Amino acid sequence: MTTRYIIFGLSKLGTFLTEFLSKSPENFNELDNEFANLIRISENENPWFTENYQKLALKDWASLLIEENLNEWLSKYNFSESRKRVGLILAGNIPLVGFHDIVCVILSGNIPLIKLSSKDKRLIPFLLKLWKVFSENEIEYEFVEKLENLDSVIATGSNNTARYLEYYFKDYDRIIRKNRTSIAVIKGDETDEELQLLAKDIFTYFGLGCRNVTRLFIPKDFELERLFLNFLNFKNVINHHKYANNYDYNKAIYLLNQELFWDNNFVMLKEDEALFSPLSVVNFSIYENINEVKDFIEKNEQEIQCVVGKSGFNFKTIPFGEAQHPNLNTFADNVNTLKFLSLI
Repeated sequence: MTTRYIIFGLSKLGTFLTEFLSKSPENFNELDNEFANLIRISENENPWFTENYQKLALKDWASLLIEENLNEWLSKYNFSESRKRVGLILAGNIPLVGFHDIVCVILSGNIPLIKLSSKDKRLIPFLLKLWKVFSENEIEYEFVEKLENLDSVIATGSNNTARYLEYYFKDYDRIIRKNRTSIAVIKGDETDEELQLLAKDIFTYFGLGCRNVTRLFIPKDFELERLFLNFLNFKNVINHHKYANNYDYNKAIYLLNQELFWDNNFVMLKEDEALFSPLSVVNFSIYENINEVKDFIEKNEQEIQCVVGKSGFNFKTIPFGEAQHPNLNTFADNVNTLKFLSLI
């Protein structure tokens, strides 16, 4: 297997995506039309995967798949000459969420055995088919319904599923991922533009990703109205029927239980200590000392994917608006997949 061809083929896939996304439909060729049709089918099968959000995921990948970036990323690792069969159980909460694992396995010189999520089964096979063509058939992969005859496993699932997977694959080298979510910390001096970027971290992909913010930490005397005003760019989210169903259901529950919440007709804010919030709801708590937030982060480290906020805190943050734009070196659950693959 020639890594040079594989990296070149992957960068060529990035070029294809960039060109596809820049074209208008009347300029599509046969391959473009095939891909556009798959995107439409994917949305029909899973309404959460809107055409816009599928294209957003593709755009982010296109920006990463540059030959120089890929070579630099891989240069830090030494992989075994022996090829291992790595089982992958992919999530399907947002478009292409499992593609990073596939890329890591192939670039490490191994063979992925891919169990696709039923929610995301169209784009990945198409992208892999193109990558194989662009790399002169140098890559090898298999789509499977059941993982067997494998050497190691990388799996993503719910907390309940993870317990089962830990037991089932106990004899293999493995990465088993569980539920995670993200939080944001507000200092109080944020501009409207920064709060609008925070809205992206909350609402992009309807809030279904582990990098979406579901819990806010707000300083005392901060006006909640500022959040609602700066969330208005996403008001059309309520026009999506599945999101609206969640909003109506959660609002009805809160009203029946006579719970206190703030509402702007497309998202609710609720003062709640829970890390995870229901879809269409953002939990928040008010802090007086930033060490309260630091303690919370340390206590819930295993369930927090990322912390969004300005710099200058006594803990690591990523900038507002960047939660759903991870780079190549951003690994799910903060477990370095390439390092794992270099050791198996």
